[in-house]
Amino acid sequence: MNVAHYLLRTARVLPTHPAVLVGDAAHLDYHGLARRASALAATLRERFDLAIGERVALLMHNAPAYLETMHAAWIAGLAVVPINAKLHPREVAHIVEDSGAAVLFASRDLGAAAGDALAGIPTLRHVVDVDGRDYAALFDERPLDIADVPPDALAWLFYTSGTTGRPKGVMLQHRNLVAMTLCYFTDVDTAAPDDAVLYGAPMSHGAGLYVLPNMRAGARHVIPESQGFDAGEFLALARTHRNATAFAAPTMVRRLLDAASADGAGADGVRTIVYGGGPMYVADLERALAVMGNRFVQIYGQGESPMTITVLSRAHHADLAHPRRAARLASVGLPHSAVEVRVVDADGCPLPVGVPGEVVVRGAPVMAGYWRNAAATADALRDGWLWTGDVGALDDDGFLALLDRSKDVIISGGANIYPREVEEALLNDPGVQEACVVGRPHPEWGEEVVAFVVARPGAVLDEAALERACLARIARFKRPRHYRFVAALPKSNYGKVLKRELRAMLEDAT
Repeated sequence: MNVAHYLLRTARVLPTHPAVLVGDAAHLDYHGLARRASALAATLRERFDLAIGERVALLMHNAPAYLETMHAAWIAGLAVVPINAKLHPREVAHIVEDSGAAVLFASRDLGAAAGDALAGIPTLRHVVDVDGRDYAALFDERPLDIADVPPDALAWLFYTSGTTGRPKGVMLQHRNLVAMTLCYFTDVDTAAPDDAVLYGAPMSHGAGLYVLPNMRAGARHVIPESQGFDAGEFLALARTHRNATAFAAPTMVRRLLDAASADGAGADGVRTIVYGGGPMYVADLERALAVMGNRFVQIYGQGESPMTITVLSRAHHADLAHPRRAARLASVGLPHSAVEVRVVDADGCPLPVGVPGEVVVRGAPVMAGYWRNAAATADALRDGWLWTGDVGALDDDGFLALLDRSKDVIISGGANIYPREVEEALLNDPGVQEACVVGRPHPEWGEEVVAFVVARPGAVLDEAALERACLARIARFKRPRHYRFVAALPKSNYGKVLKRELRAMLEDAT
């Protein structure tokens, strides 16, 4: 089934119901949103001459255009390539080129910043400024009928990185997104027309995927005027629109807590906050429940199994009397209804309760593989199981606790930062001989990036120069927040840097 059917079905049943709002102001009803998406789909297929299966990249801040373009692509039988708005222009260009995207829809400032890097990409035929007149002129076509695509057609090509830092395109098919949608209704939350979904988190990530269940339910999709996350604005919108739901990274939850405590209004108007994308410490969660009440659901997922590995339900958050309450709050919950989860050893054999191992998952939401990367696909998908690279342990009741990330991914503010790409950026400074990047716990961001750097003989390293080396090659949010200049990196007999020793040094310093 084409997931664009969710919008079109709701548009027939609730044509005049508010679909998209910007701040407090109504922007489009469901009939209007479906009409614009179908007209834009016709432009993509007929005026832009895109064939079914081609890719459309989205490089935008949160905006009504995001909802229009993603649904237009699906109606036309095309695949969406969401791009993080915080990425460096070179990173944006790599994703556009690797995906073979034929069209890029971009917010004006983001498109302008990436313009030079995009020049010369052979497949890219159109770059559209969604804030300009050219975008407004794309809705003149007669609406296109929805494409009849098979369930295994590519729908969402999401780029994530592995341990090497090279982005890989996660291929999510329509069937994967349908399974994720059904898991939302079964395991995460209800959804209804009187809900207001607040988009503070980027729509290029999990918040954008949660568009689907809320489109199917006919909820109101509220874009903050800031086009991003501001805790005060978020709480004000919740009080105005009522029955507010949102997906939020733990960093956002902490900021909401500070704002809710400061203004005295608490969580008035907020119904559900689904949090995930990074570690949420038990102390923070206990504070959240005390300040905002039982409004929380935790999900654990990956781009490869979107939002659908495990879930810690609202009921589990509220179970004050359970003897293992603290352990449950520290866990990521139970498997979603459409997946199986195991903890296994290096050979794939299931491990006993309480014994750490790699988390593997299989089921309907799991990706088809990595875009044009057979080797990475074979490494991640083995005998039907997705090897997540995360280390965890199951308890007697089936709750999963995450203990570490074997891929050394640093999660800061809900965003993945891959040490190898930061290290490569640092090594472009001629004075750097070696560099190793690790994460350190941070009370607001979850983790922060710390770089251990070894200077070349005779070189004097300067933090400002290292900062410039990073900003020239990677996104600002990935840069190290602290530097430790050392004479040598600790290594094993085989020459591998011992990151555990670097982390121990940070703990000792703390």
